[in-house]
Amino acid sequence: MPRPNLYYEERMPSPLERVWLEFRRNAFAMGALYLLSFIIFLSVFGPLLTPYGPNQQFIDAISLPPAWSTAGDVRFLLGTDELGRDMITRLIYGARYSFALPLLVVLISATIGMLLGAVAAMTVGVKSSTLKHILDVLMSIPSLLLALVVIAITGPGLSNALLAIGLVMIPQFLHVTRNAIHDERRKPYVTASRLNGVSDVYLLTMVFFPNIVRVLVIQFTIALSVAIFDITALGFLRLGAQAPTPEWGSMLAQSLEVAYVTPWVMALPGLALFLTLVSVNLVGETLRQAIQKQLEQ
Repeated sequence: MPRPNLYYEERMPSPLERVWLEFRRNAFAMGALYLLSFIIFLSVFGPLLTPYGPNQQFIDAISLPPAWSTAGDVRFLLGTDELGRDMITRLIYGARYSFALPLLVVLISATIGMLLGAVAAMTVGVKSSTLKHILDVLMSIPSLLLALVVIAITGPGLSNALLAIGLVMIPQFLHVTRNAIHDERRKPYVTASRLNGVSDVYLLTMVFFPNIVRVLVIQFTIALSVAIFDITALGFLRLGAQAPTPEWGSMLAQSLEVAYVTPWVMALPGLALFLTLVSVNLVGETLRQAIQKQLEQ
């Protein structure tokens, strides 16, 4: 008869498992995670699933309400707009312009900003102090206003709007990374690492960044929400994506003239934008909480 193992040691959950458990504890966060995953899926594979093109017009189906209405058509589940274009197709294509492209811009800006911020944090003296004051001035100006200034120079258009938002986001990540590393430099474990003779690269990658990841997650979530909102606002102001591009902000701008006749044409892009922003913020907040608990253990 085998003897029982008296020295059984329970396996500790991995960091990813702890993050998953944190989501499981919150029903709203779990729903936001599923919704955000669905939006990402639509951004990548959505155009392969739609039977129509985003600008394909149906002359016999102009301004049709959603399919559950008595005047609706099952061919167009969410109805059509004033030009006979399928709304669900345009919304799916719009996820690429209003979510995937801002996400890509924020990833690039975050990489550049964090690298510059890390370099700035490792330097001291007049250069570091001057950079800090310049960043404080830039951070005091709303991101949308700075983007408008850049667009005023480069001209309207989706590519210029993305460039403007990317340029605006870099100083924010630079500022946050520099301040976070600068605060960590004063702690005893950094002094101990320096006494052990570690290099600056090791200090940044293995010492600083694991301890400031919570701050970076918060900043990334805020930046992504702001980027999505700004690209939509610029499209709504007709300074970003131009018609007939199926970007949610541009769709909202085009629907103003027919909002009373076809309210679903305005309500659907607005609802898509609202759900995207809510899911991004809930997922980001839950990630922050999970990382904070891991650091406290």
